[in-house]
Amino acid sequence: MAELYEELGLTTEEYNRIIETLSREPNKVELGMYSVMWSEHCSYKSSKRELSKLPTEGPRVLVGPGENAGVVDIGDGVAVVFKMESHNHPSAIEPFQGAATGVGGMVRDIFTMGARPIALLDPLRFGSLENPRTRYLLEGVVEGISSYGNCLGIPTVGGDIYFEDSYQGNPLANVMCVGVLPKERLVFGRASKPGSIGVLIGSSTGRDGIGGVSVLASQEFDEKSAAQRPSVQAGDPFTEKLLIEACLEMHERGLLLGLQDLGGAGLTCATCETAERGGCGMEVDISKVPLREADMEPVEIMMSESQERMFAICEPEKLDEVLEICSKWGLSATPLARVIEDDVLRLKMGDEVVAEVPASSLARGPEYRREAKRPAYLDEVSNMSPSSQSPLDDPKGALLSLLGSPDISSKRWVYEQYDYMVMTNTLITPGSDAAVLRIKGSRKAIALSSDCNGRYCYLDPYLGTQIALAESARNVACSGARPTAITNCLNFGNPEKPEIFWQFEKSVEGLADAARAFETPVVGGNVSFYNESFGEAIYPTPVIGMLGVLDDFESRLEAAFQGSGDTVFLIGETKDELGGSEYLKVIYKEVSGNPPALDLKKEKALAQFLVEAASRHLLKSAHDLSDGGLAVALCESCVLGGVGASMEIAEELPPHVACFSESQSRVLVSFEAEREDEVRALLDEFGLVVGAVGKTGGGSVEIGDYIKISLDEVRDAYERFLEKIISSSLEA
Repeated sequence: MAELYEELGLTTEEYNRIIETLSREPNKVELGMYSVMWSEHCSYKSSKRELSKLPTEGPRVLVGPGENAGVVDIGDGVAVVFKMESHNHPSAIEPFQGAATGVGGMVRDIFTMGARPIALLDPLRFGSLENPRTRYLLEGVVEGISSYGNCLGIPTVGGDIYFEDSYQGNPLANVMCVGVLPKERLVFGRASKPGSIGVLIGSSTGRDGIGGVSVLASQEFDEKSAAQRPSVQAGDPFTEKLLIEACLEMHERGLLLGLQDLGGAGLTCATCETAERGGCGMEVDISKVPLREADMEPVEIMMSESQERMFAICEPEKLDEVLEICSKWGLSATPLARVIEDDVLRLKMGDEVVAEVPASSLARGPEYRREAKRPAYLDEVSNMSPSSQSPLDDPKGALLSLLGSPDISSKRWVYEQYDYMVMTNTLITPGSDAAVLRIKGSRKAIALSSDCNGRYCYLDPYLGTQIALAESARNVACSGARPTAITNCLNFGNPEKPEIFWQFEKSVEGLADAARAFETPVVGGNVSFYNESFGEAIYPTPVIGMLGVLDDFESRLEAAFQGSGDTVFLIGETKDELGGSEYLKVIYKEVSGNPPALDLKKEKALAQFLVEAASRHLLKSAHDLSDGGLAVALCESCVLGGVGASMEIAEELPPHVACFSESQSRVLVSFEAEREDEVRALLDEFGLVVGAVGKTGGGSVEIGDYIKISLDEVRDAYERFLEKIISSSLEA
């Protein structure tokens, strides 16, 4: 067995633990099940200790980590279900199917809880666009997301994209899904009633995806994993759509005791996790599993990650109704499991027992305390070069370069491939700070954002993670929504390397402290380790997905200026903070310095001001300052609104600092001139300052006497970059 357990990714220590648990050596089927359930992807064996530091409870939290997705009560009897996960390694190998099945898996986690999925977001990270492979990956991932989401009729309403060399060999394809349901209809992935029946629903089982978790998502990317194309699952969104409708109908009719999707680790995970959560065991006849390939062995059946499959648990007297609904929707449904009292997962092929292990031993897995060591590179990159701090000879050219850079330029080419208006809930579409969707039958709406600047986290993982959360909160607050709860996808390199684990440890500490300060509990998420290619790790990238709540959708705000003659305020203090900035990266090709400081009390006060000002209808627009600072934010609001603007800048700062500093806790707001006293009074109430004043109007963007540029030039640089790059790639 030695060669086999090592091939499956288990260590000698883990193999010996299995022997101790079973009081014997495992057979091939049992070993395969332990290998997938004890993989990093499923067991969280390197991250459990750190994740326990996160705040997960709050007055609105109905379900926190441990179930398929987090659930938050937003009032009016409505609950929101949301979660974020990754499909990084599969997307690096087969971008279309990797991204598409990432969407499918995330959607299943949402309707498993009884919620109808209503929105998707897609935080993506790629290498340099100058590299042909990056363009191939970008096109494939975007096509996979759009194809699957559009076929399901679920709008993709937000996300973000960064292009950094560190993601060249290992792109990130994270997906966030959000659903809504009446809060009394929650269903959990638990098998808690002995005698109940387990039913496998959906697609037949094949060899696609075997080893997908243990091979692809739990080791570094190299030539060996690049050859694992059969490990990438193939998606079928049309079957998924049928699953959504059938499962929601079963939920509505109260037929289910539990429901679990078959994602990572397939049937092994679905059976042992539902049993362990319910404090029971399960007996499964895997000879009944519908197969689409001949001669599949039991271990292959249990490890397969074939998509579009669900595992439903119902009482025996309700089985016929469950099967009837599945038949109505044209879905295969096979009763093959029975819940038992003992903590046992027993697999049978007809009358023959082929595996028998404690269900809890599979579901709980090992737990490690990894060594952590501060990386030496931090001393090298902490200081910026003297030249990068000098005044600019061509500030207008610098601004055009920033607007036309991969990170800042409009992502219209991407989001126009998504149907972001389907379901008719979308009130604020992609391109603004946050997406806003109404809750039908209510005055309420939700705002959604996902954020993370990997450069900041590379330079300081604790502070960088806090900034990611702060920006995500600021984005939903700029839409008028109250930051309420978060999910996350924590993307890091190999946790067995002390320097990488130190980054992870500090990042989680930063997330925990910021989440407590904002009172935004972490209700779920995902850890994605081993994001390395040929020994080089990605930037630490803890993507934060924020849920905000608006009590009245009419109070929503957009980033676009709404017309001429409005007063513009820059709220917040601008400091000499260019470390880790887009300005340094684009103009000086430099990633160095310290990220901007963050005062969590000021950031929270800013969010509270924005929510209150929106509810009073004081503001006409709000836009956060992030990548590129004031100059970029002003141009974006002008382009989105189709109107120019002029803005003063602080005289005490060098003009290039005033324009491009990325100091935190700052927003641009616009309002009718006659309401200035009201706005200033509310700012005083929250202890906030006005850093600069401007006015909308005209056909140019003017920043003091430093930069004057026509709106047409701004629009051309900002809106056409990505389209030009992709077009030139296709022509070549």
